[in-house]
Amino acid sequence: MPEIFAQPFMQYALLAGVMIGLLTGFYGVFVVQRGLSFLGNGLAYAAFGGIALGLLLNRDPVWIAVPFTVLVALAIMWLQDRTRLSGDTAVGIFFSVSMALGVVFISLAHSYSVDAFNYLFGSILAVSNADLLLTGGLIVLTLCAVPLWRQWTYATFDRELALADRVPVKLHDYMLAVLIALTVVVATKIVGAVLVASFLVIPAATARLLSKTFAQMTIISVLMGVITTAIGLVASYYLDMPSGAMMILTQATCFFVALVFQRR
Repeated sequence: MPEIFAQPFMQYALLAGVMIGLLTGFYGVFVVQRGLSFLGNGLAYAAFGGIALGLLLNRDPVWIAVPFTVLVALAIMWLQDRTRLSGDTAVGIFFSVSMALGVVFISLAHSYSVDAFNYLFGSILAVSNADLLLTGGLIVLTLCAVPLWRQWTYATFDRELALADRVPVKLHDYMLAVLIALTVVVATKIVGAVLVASFLVIPAATARLLSKTFAQMTIISVLMGVITTAIGLVASYYLDMPSGAMMILTQATCFFVALVFQRR
């Protein structure tokens, strides 16, 4: 095992994977419990649209994708809040528009097709210091938001009562959407836009099967995200398989084991 992480790029990959597993595990419980799984997919493809724009402009794609994806997340929440459209409908609209824009931008930037492929399917072994700093900064921001966890949980289980208790539910919805959007952007470089939604859903769904309280679900989801990411990375090294795919398959294996255990 030690020789796997003797090389710096593997150390970077492990650190990035663990941090992404922690972030997606924490926010994934709200995505699953609120029935927002489609939001993860929508924001992932919104991130790809921003990345494609960055490639077209010959700028760092991640820094273009951050404001692009945040704006899409805010637009989804605004459309859901101000119209009669359901959340899935709002996500579907921006999902389609962002993906279409991404395709247009990529078609205009012919020389960057390889980079676009890496962002679609992930490239954890190409993680840079800047990627680690960005992910670490998001973890610090998440730690600052942890005191809001109780109010987010309150609104998740009884939105009407939370509103009656004068909890700023709508403000928290926007905050949560922005933080999930940022998580999706930083995870896209590592696991790819195609697979990032699974990181938000599978560990949290597994935790839901194994827990009796939402606090337990949050802790198990975070641990599941971190551990399965590390195991998937090691498995991809020995099997010479794509890292992102092996992480997802590891998470899926844990989910089905938990499903059998829960049924028994």
